[in-house]
Amino acid sequence: MDGRVTTYLITGGCGFIGSNFILRLLREHPQARVINLDKLTYAGNQDNLREVADDEGYRFVRGDICDGALVEDLMHEADYVVNFAAESHVDRSLMAGDEFIRTEVYGTYTLLEAARRSPKLKRFLHLSTDEVYGQVGERQASVETDPFRPRSPYSASKVGAEMQCVAFVETYGLPVVIARPANNVGPRQHIEKFVPLCATNALMDEPLPIYGDGRQVRDWLYVEDNCEALDLLLHEGEPGGAYNVGAGNQRYNIEVAELVLDILGKPRNLIHFVEDRAGHDRRYCVNFDKIRALGWSPRHGFAEAIEKAVRWYTDSRWWWEKVREGEFQQYYREQYGKRLAEARPYAAGPRP
Repeated sequence: MDGRVTTYLITGGCGFIGSNFILRLLREHPQARVINLDKLTYAGNQDNLREVADDEGYRFVRGDICDGALVEDLMHEADYVVNFAAESHVDRSLMAGDEFIRTEVYGTYTLLEAARRSPKLKRFLHLSTDEVYGQVGERQASVETDPFRPRSPYSASKVGAEMQCVAFVETYGLPVVIARPANNVGPRQHIEKFVPLCATNALMDEPLPIYGDGRQVRDWLYVEDNCEALDLLLHEGEPGGAYNVGAGNQRYNIEVAELVLDILGKPRNLIHFVEDRAGHDRRYCVNFDKIRALGWSPRHGFAEAIEKAVRWYTDSRWWWEKVREGEFQQYYREQYGKRLAEARPYAAGPRP
């Protein structure tokens, strides 16, 4: 920062990672002015940013990234753009994938098309996911040059968005940087996601639905670590480059559920194994040496990341009880009702 106001256009800023990133920007960059463009779908929650709602450096605009005229107007104000806007839950993409294609692919195109005509844009950071690589073998770690192998409508839509970014880099020289983070966990994550679902169900002494045998492997990245990485990439990432963001916290889903219950002092027999979802990727793992070379490394180990996340839900019932009372009820019945009725009970003991 050189003392002048710097304007950041953040799309999807009322969501989980977007809201945490906005809070970081306003905390760490005193000259930042943030414009938050969010459609406020079910996953967008203005409570996520209530502490900065009246901040003179924060402005909320309700709107769709597919609205070309609106995007064009806002883009002309922006020095930097960070695109968090996305439909992001794999389970929902299996129910209906059309909104994923519209938002991820066409929405990203709309942003890029406006960005290439911007008079002052310095950098465009696009949020992708480690899921673009598809599942990997037990000893593999995906590197940024690996081919994409999406296996769900969600991950396929994220690949489509990345291809739009690449096209605008190659065709117009647009300064786009792509981030591919691992599974984020932390405050303000919608309760449909794995850790918040486990935590909130446990707090209500309700079953924790675990897909299949629970031996799917994910890398658990604390959201504040991810936001620090994204801040670095936005300002110092190589235009045209893609960067994996990992934590080295690979664990089975069943281990995560057990830890959540242990933190809350709840019995493990709350775990119920349910019918797996279609095309469920078995393992993700990314090599993140490329961003390490820029000086970033994760600050939270596995246990600390999960405990801090769970404690936030313990202390924030006011936040998630409102979410649980809304549209979530219908989704939960459709996704888990039949599965839970046919669930297999938890059995403690050593795993292979």
